[in-house]
Amino acid sequence: MRPTTEGRNKEAPVVSALLVTAAPTERRALRLGPVTPEVYRAFLASRSGADGPSFLQVPAWARVKDGWQHQLVGWGPESGELTGVALVLLRPFPGTRKYFAYLPEGPVADWADPDLDRWLAPLLGHLRACGVFAVRMGPGPAYRRWNAATVKAGTGTGRRLSDVLADEVDPLGTAVAERLRARGWRRCGGESEDGADAQPRHVFQVPLTGRTPDDLWTGLNQEWRRNVRKARKSGVEITVGSAADLPEFYRLLRVTEERDGFRLGRSLAYYERQYAVLNAEHPGRMKLYLARHEGEILAAHTMVTVGGRVWYQTGASADHRREVRPSNALQWRMMLDAHALGAAVYDLRGVPSTLDPDDRAHGLLRWKLGTGGQVVETLGEWETPMQGTTNHALYRAFQAYLARR
Repeated sequence: MRPTTEGRNKEAPVVSALLVTAAPTERRALRLGPVTPEVYRAFLASRSGADGPSFLQVPAWARVKDGWQHQLVGWGPESGELTGVALVLLRPFPGTRKYFAYLPEGPVADWADPDLDRWLAPLLGHLRACGVFAVRMGPGPAYRRWNAATVKAGTGTGRRLSDVLADEVDPLGTAVAERLRARGWRRCGGESEDGADAQPRHVFQVPLTGRTPDDLWTGLNQEWRRNVRKARKSGVEITVGSAADLPEFYRLLRVTEERDGFRLGRSLAYYERQYAVLNAEHPGRMKLYLARHEGEILAAHTMVTVGGRVWYQTGASADHRREVRPSNALQWRMMLDAHALGAAVYDLRGVPSTLDPDDRAHGLLRWKLGTGGQVVETLGEWETPMQGTTNHALYRAFQAYLARR
């Protein structure tokens, strides 16, 4: 591993030449230390596939998150070959020299290792030395999966996903959850179905590996196929936009938030920064898709690609001319483009856990179900305070602050 002090303008406090080693165990302990962005990106490139790294763990994501400091760290044996990496975001606690550490949908590590302490202990030791009072992370393995047909059959008044037997329970996810609990980690929001995570606990994914475009078309339900045909017949045109189109995307996003009753709380500058830094790191990593009808942009969706995974990140649409189905046409084009890129999975991000058709939130789940994919329950996010009375007090104060937001 090559230590680095690059990009110190918004980096976290660094313990000079720090290499923390776990206590000896039956297996060889791993060492942890800073890594350069180049080495970090090379490691991510080696982990492509359906279970590859999240876009929230690429180095450029640190520059998207305004107000956070960051570190890039990696694990490896004495030989120096990396076995895992993590983007660590750090938020200073006001009036102190302490930090809250956040590893969104990370770290990118060997979660199948039954001895999590081999790499968790060096990480916690490193963060404690940097003044961290508590840490939150998002383990990679999935927990449960429900096919679209199963979810549709389970829909009913007052019902939720937990009321429906999953089509698949991932034994690794189950094991990781048990190992974290045994070490004192707590699942954010406890066992409540939608949790209190910063990232969605339930996501919707369309597997692409081994499928043809015809297979994907057949996988759409009848309503989706009808809507895509209608958009085509109505003359809806799908194009890939540029940074110059972001203000129109943002205008439509505000319309969507008002119509659907939610507020992301992000500015136009946030999306402009995200687009710039992700594409500077890897050209084409973030794309903006536009649906035009009679020259007017009626819908705009963003897409992010990392290795073998593609995400539909944020969607926006106008209130008028919805009958020409621009959003269905956009998603179909994005799915085909993800397939053409050789992606293993197309991820439509978060869905609610409600299966009650009278619940307003259920509409989003119903729309995504039409793509024929799966609802995937992640392990969610997990937190632990560092040892010490002061750290525990700061952690309680931080939790109270989050509860008031």
